[in-house]
Amino acid sequence: MAEQHYPEPSVGALIFDPQGRLLLVRSHKWRGRYVVPGGHVELGERLVDALRREAKEETGLDIYDPEFLCFQEFIYDEHFWKSRHYIFFDFVCRTDSTVVQLNSEAEEYLWVSPKDALNLPLEPYTVTAVQKCLQRRGAG
Repeated sequence: MAEQHYPEPSVGALIFDPQGRLLLVRSHKWRGRYVVPGGHVELGERLVDALRREAKEETGLDIYDPEFLCFQEFIYDEHFWKSRHYIFFDFVCRTDSTVVQLNSEAEEYLWVSPKDALNLPLEPYTVTAVQKCLQRRGAG
C-alpha cells in the first residue's frame, strides 16, 4: 500500500426507507460491526455525487434528498481494517426501495429504527452519526 500523504475524504449515507427505518450493513472492514454504507471520494468528485455512487455500488439503492449531517475525524483508528487518516462526511438521505443488493464489502443488512440501531454492535463513528441524527430529529 502506498504511503498516505493527506487525509482521505469519505462519505457515509444514513439511508432511510419510506417507513423511517435506517439501513445498516455489517462489514468485515469494521471487524464485523454494523455501519452505514459509504466510501471514498474520488478526485474531482463532489461529496453528494460520491454519496450517490457509493450508496448505489454498496446497496443497489438510489438515494435522494441528501442533507449534510456532520463530519468526523478518523485518525489511524484501530476499529477499521486499515490504518489510515480519513475525514468522514455523513449525510442523511432517503430511498423509495427496501430491496438491497449488497456488494462484497458487506455480509448482511437490516432496516431498523435509529433508536434501536444504538442497541446493535455499531462501530463508533456510526454511533456518533446516529446520535446526531436523533438529536436533529428531536428524538435524542
